[in-house]
Amino acid sequence: MSSYVHRFYRRARYGRPVVVVSGLPRSGTSMAMKMLEAGGLTIVSDGLRSADEDNPKGYYEDERVKDLHRMDDKTWLRDARGKAIKIISWLLKELPGDNNYKVLFMRRHLEEVLASQTKMLDRRGEDSETSDERMLDVYKNHLWRVGYLFKHSPHIEALDLDYKAVLESPREYGERIRGFLDFDLDVAGMAAAVDARLYRNRA
Repeated sequence: MSSYVHRFYRRARYGRPVVVVSGLPRSGTSMAMKMLEAGGLTIVSDGLRSADEDNPKGYYEDERVKDLHRMDDKTWLRDARGKAIKIISWLLKELPGDNNYKVLFMRRHLEEVLASQTKMLDRRGEDSETSDERMLDVYKNHLWRVGYLFKHSPHIEALDLDYKAVLESPREYGERIRGFLDFDLDVAGMAAAVDARLYRNRA
């Protein structure tokens, strides 16, 4: 069965895709969720984690996501069909095959990710137990595994989005997102939701 036919079959069987925003921590996933919300897409979020200095526009998280790797029953994700939910990249492998997923995967220079995480930990008075060099190796290995997952998972389609590029050309990337998702989104609203002033940790 060709990939196109298989994809058509899955769409007919499982309906609209769950839109997943994913990436490493501090890679711009909250910004992407803000764009989708501004574009008119319904967001799955419990609102328990409020905005703060690290994410002044909000986190857009749902606590249930953190337990995906422990759950036997993940049928609640079916309610997210046609909506957007944020799922950290380490848990993408836990997505059940009884949904279609369109993943917006945020990529950011790894040194910037580390710098942003360090500042967040400093503000919280916490220390990292792992060296930056070790974390770079961990992240590189993990991103390779994510790429492998995308290539070999018939229930997942993915679009890579570079954090810096989205900040610099939000309307262009709003168009790309709309085309990939094939949803009727307000691209102007998505572009307006991007705040380049929040690009505070640069490589």
